[in-house]
Amino acid sequence: MAAHVLHSKTGPVRLDEHLPVDHRLSRFYRIGAGLMGLVLVAFGILGLIDQIGFFDTRGDTVAGLNTNGALSVLSICVGGLLFVGMVIGGNFASTLNMVLGILFILSGFVNLALLDRSFNPLAFRIQNVMFSFVVGVMLMFFGMYGRVSATLPHDNPYWKARHPEQAEREQRARRRTELGAMRPTAYQPPPLAPPSSPQGQGRR
Repeated sequence: MAAHVLHSKTGPVRLDEHLPVDHRLSRFYRIGAGLMGLVLVAFGILGLIDQIGFFDTRGDTVAGLNTNGALSVLSICVGGLLFVGMVIGGNFASTLNMVLGILFILSGFVNLALLDRSFNPLAFRIQNVMFSFVVGVMLMFFGMYGRVSATLPHDNPYWKARHPEQAEREQRARRRTELGAMRPTAYQPPPLAPPSSPQGQGRR
């Protein structure tokens, strides 16, 4: 897997080494990639079942969206790529979600400009443009969550990668606190009762 490099004050950081496979963020990236991949693959398969021409622009619809053979095949390919990200997880899934999200948004703008043109190879209509924007924003959310923020918690692996010295200091402080809590306290005998005075014994 290619290394994703992040430049911090202490130099470039390889993010791949700071996100365990079983981390909750990795599961979130997997779920996001899987859900969006499932939507795209289902849309593409329904388009192929209708046997629409590859570059047909007559206005055939699937689930309220215009489509043709080219758009159906492209949707299946992108959905399959998202499934790969779901299987791999980690930084790969996060980066893949972000990159595809940006591409979907750019595709929405490009096809918005082609709506009234004779050259419209993917048979886009305004509902397709809106769908492309929505999918792009959702993919970017699934990719950026817990990774791109100015207020990441200090137990976040990306925060630790960007602030290694502070993370190390906080980890040492936690260890000292844990060791202090586990250290047994010294035994202190109960205080002795004061001896009774002789005058008190004579009065009895």
